[in-house]
Amino acid sequence: MALLQILAVLFLPGAWGQSSSSRLGAVVEAKNVTLPAGSNAILPCHSPHMVWIQDRLKDRQRVVHWDLVRSSPENSVERVLDMSPGANQRVYNAFNKGRVFIPDSAFSDGNFSLIINNVAATDKGVYTCNLHHHYCQIHQSIQIQVDVTKSTRKEKRYWDGEKTILVVLLGSSVVLPCVNRRPLWREGLQEDQQQVAHWDFQPPGVRPDKADRLVDLYASGERRDYGPLFAQSKMSVAENAFTLGDFSLFISDLRPADKGLYSCHLHHHYCGLHERRIFRLTVGPPLLPDSTPAPRIFQNDEPEPSEGVEPPRVVNVFIPEHRSYFMQHLGYFLATFLLLGFIIIALIMLTRRRKKRGLEYELGRSHRGTAIAGGEVTLDCTELKSCNQEPLNSEYKNNIMKERDMAKDCNKEFDGKMWK
Repeated sequence: MALLQILAVLFLPGAWGQSSSSRLGAVVEAKNVTLPAGSNAILPCHSPHMVWIQDRLKDRQRVVHWDLVRSSPENSVERVLDMSPGANQRVYNAFNKGRVFIPDSAFSDGNFSLIINNVAATDKGVYTCNLHHHYCQIHQSIQIQVDVTKSTRKEKRYWDGEKTILVVLLGSSVVLPCVNRRPLWREGLQEDQQQVAHWDFQPPGVRPDKADRLVDLYASGERRDYGPLFAQSKMSVAENAFTLGDFSLFISDLRPADKGLYSCHLHHHYCGLHERRIFRLTVGPPLLPDSTPAPRIFQNDEPEPSEGVEPPRVVNVFIPEHRSYFMQHLGYFLATFLLLGFIIIALIMLTRRRKKRGLEYELGRSHRGTAIAGGEVTLDCTELKSCNQEPLNSEYKNNIMKERDMAKDCNKEFDGKMWK
């Protein structure tokens, strides 16, 4: 029930306001219905609980009975007594007559408790109070376990999580409670006045409390139609709705104005039944007539007789893939391979460059170590070249004094750099 209410609120706009009122009943069905304009619609609303069957036997459809389950032998079940409003209570065991009974006013005040006088050891077991209303299809039961003791100190009453347990003193009296004061278990109720069905219509954009009432139906035969739709036979509900339990709404010649939310309310106050069925009706465009021309047979063209019916032929057509599709995938593969090749080449070049730098570093380090160990001082050739940049002319070759002066100048510059 709760799930259907949630679905109705989520998928049917306007159902929220209706579901907020508990007196309207529980939503048992919610549907979206879409039909073309000009067609006929049937919104189903069925309930076997709403079938009207007049009780001509003073409500013998209500029954109460007590059963006893004994642990030995082998969990045997025994009917203790039963009672209906139109008959006296019936006790099945002669030993219990006058000793075990329920109040005669049970169906007047709803007290179906079982009274046991002079408790015996054979009264031990699990008792079940069963209430059956066959007209309303309601069945209720309650269990009470009775244990018999000879000690007054052991008398007690407790709950074991499933049923009430009574520890009763042997020879005393005990009352096994079973009370249900709902109106349907009591007399004096007129069922035909408490059984009602009605349809409501809520146009788009209209609040739920402003919905239009379409029709009211009563089990007594009374019927109230509202608005011109039923008078014009555009909408209708079966006359024998309560006989069949079918309260479906029939709408003929759908028009865009029929779009909206329709609600079927079923109330059986006697049985405590309150149900709703909600339908969101959407009217679509009308169906187009079939434009396929009918086959024409001319008088002079007579069909040739055939010996048998030719079976249908199935032709499988395979459409080849377009060439551009193949070229596109080929381009994807080539681009992928080129990208991988570029990455591999870049890695190789970086690796070689790192190795070359490492080798030059190792050679330079080894030369510096050798020069320091042997006490040698290497001269910068670029610095020495500055002394030899000027060309030696032939006129100075025989001048020994000029050469000595140049050697002295070079030595002085060299000594200055060494000191620095």
